Amino acid sequence: MASSPSSPRSKVAAIISRPARPELASTLPTLLTWLHNHGYETVLDPVTAEYSQGQPSVLRSEMSSRPLDLVIVLGGDGTLLSAVRDTAATDAPLLGVNLGTLGFLTDVPLSSLFAMLELVASGKTPIEQRSLMHCDLLREETVLGTYLAFNDVVVNKTALARLNNYDLFVDKSFVSSFRADGMIVATPTGSTAYSLSAGGPVLMPTVKAFVITPVAPHSLTHRPLVVPDSAVIEILLRSDEEVAYLSLDGQPGLDLRDGDRVRCRRSEHKVCLFRTDTDFFHLLRTKLKWGER
Repeated sequence: MASSPSSPRSKVAAIISRPARPELASTLPTLLTWLHNHGYETVLDPVTAEYSQGQPSVLRSEMSSRPLDLVIVLGGDGTLLSAVRDTAATDAPLLGVNLGTLGFLTDVPLSSLFAMLELVASGKTPIEQRSLMHCDLLREETVLGTYLAFNDVVVNKTALARLNNYDLFVDKSFVSSFRADGMIVATPTGSTAYSLSAGGPVLMPTVKAFVITPVAPHSLTHRPLVVPDSAVIEILLRSDEEVAYLSLDGQPGLDLRDGDRVRCRRSEHKVCLFRTDTDFFHLLRTKLKWGER
């Protein structure tokens, strides 16, 4: 006797929220109702669960073990960056709803949330794929840690330290030694973040490249370098003092010491973002205050 076919699994939507946002109290019940009416089971992070009238929560660090079909981020760009790192392994598309200030990545205003969800349900919302960076921290030949970054990987000196020396390699080829405050390896998405403030170029989000930007280099001839995202980038720290740290997407840094290596490459995972019809150059004009015609 043939076994009966297994029933298809339910769609699963995760909701990740920024803490201390009063809008959640009025928005979340309606959002949960909409998702349940459209056939979604929901997974809530602890911040979101506080407004759900008793629905259990799941730590963000555990969400990647769930078969997610949609991730809704209620917050600002920092919340979205965190959500990307925590759910990257699921390859689920993210809908960023702006409850913050800049809203460069979370470009959907709260007032448009349910209109966007209807477009998502109808399959009419464009999805933009963006690069994610994989980073290894090595001490001698031991991998001390493996991380993901959506914006950038930064090796920097502490506030009171002198300049550090950094040897840069691309695909194992030596590029140069830099004496500088730090080194930034940024994705196209991160090109408008710290790298931009350090003098790096703006890359369109869909460009298949990374940008390597020295921070306040001692030599005026050192300039940002754009390389294909198929390249493996390695930064070797040369410092007589334990006064450097590794930071990913602006998160608190990890202490480094002389001889440590930071190796960056394109992750096998992609970041998929639901986007509005607002083009990238409109964002540059409105968010970065570029001039209008």
